[in-house]
Amino acid sequence: MTESVRRHVAGLAPDELPSYVYDLAALRDHAAAVRAALPERVELYYAAKANPEAPVLTALGEAVDGYEVSSGGELAHVRAAVPGAPLAFGGPGKTPAEIVAAVDAGVHRWHVESEQELHRLAAVLADRPGMVVDVLLRVNLPVRTGTLDAVALAMGGRPTPFGLDPDCAEECVRLLTDGGPIGRQLRLRGVHAHLASGLAATEHLALAEGIVAWSAALADRHGFPLDEVNVGGGMAVDYDDPGHRFDWTAFGDGLAKLLDAHPGLILRIEPGRALTAYCGWYATEVLDVKGSHGEDFAVLRGGTHHLRTPATRGHSQPFEVLAVEAWPHPWPRPAVTTGRATLTGQLCTPKDVLARAAEGADGLRTADRVLFAMAGAYAWNISHHEFLMHPHPGFHYLGG
Repeated sequence: MTESVRRHVAGLAPDELPSYVYDLAALRDHAAAVRAALPERVELYYAAKANPEAPVLTALGEAVDGYEVSSGGELAHVRAAVPGAPLAFGGPGKTPAEIVAAVDAGVHRWHVESEQELHRLAAVLADRPGMVVDVLLRVNLPVRTGTLDAVALAMGGRPTPFGLDPDCAEECVRLLTDGGPIGRQLRLRGVHAHLASGLAATEHLALAEGIVAWSAALADRHGFPLDEVNVGGGMAVDYDDPGHRFDWTAFGDGLAKLLDAHPGLILRIEPGRALTAYCGWYATEVLDVKGSHGEDFAVLRGGTHHLRTPATRGHSQPFEVLAVEAWPHPWPRPAVTTGRATLTGQLCTPKDVLARAAEGADGLRTADRVLFAMAGAYAWNISHHEFLMHPHPGFHYLGG
């Protein structure tokens, strides 16, 4: 944890826990380093779904070129938090009302996921003569067998609800370029292909090269200028080894070589987790320590209803212990005695586990504080907040 986070958590009262603590200065530094590693013709958009907290969005403002949103709610929220910032609108289930709202909000780029979505967008624009929107066709491209077998999440290269099959993309290109009414108000700029999450730099580059090659061939077949290719996000974040980071320098160097082969092309990436995961901590305290059939369990304030990530991904969330020496009670202070402990929350389910059989919990005592690292993405915003109706955590933003 950063020293500012350590001091802040040490100063919180017990009833102020659990709390999310974000180091916005560290976030700005990390985002600036990512931006510096990327070539000039690579646009950096932040996937707001990873963490849409307004101070986080604002802190990223100087480093990113825009924000990717995937719902009408995200659209309105991000537009209010960072007014005037370019927005890309994605997602496989855009409702008619969301399409109207996004058109009226002046979305910068559309990621079209189906032929019907293309028709729905065109129908909305038909009532707004003279308005033109820029679209990218999201395509579910085939990949070599086994390429995505080890990734955390695969959104392409197999049957999924995301994007267009290549033959459907060909038909959409025809609709956009045949001189008909759809092409008069929808301007085809290129291709979007977010195929997987959890990719190392070399894996991501290999997919990017394939996406660009396929997109260039599509443009050649249909005779339209290929202005942009969006190769998605999904940069790996290693919860088992927090020190092992995505190699942004190697990734930027690889993208520069790819761009050298395609003069005039703009590439876009949309990381979420890889930008914000490292700037957030979930801070709580130990309520009780107990032995059960030879194993120690530390029961914490809060739990997976606040920090769902370890339950959804099946990992132990990395953590540090902040020892609290004061013990004002007359009874013995419960402590871990077996050398390791499973850290659980307050929920009435055995699935409420934040870290399992963790050696870092050796000697952990009731009233000590635990700070779970890498909680800056897909944490509070994906959690089932109301289960058992425990209080919501606090939110603290340092270095704003």
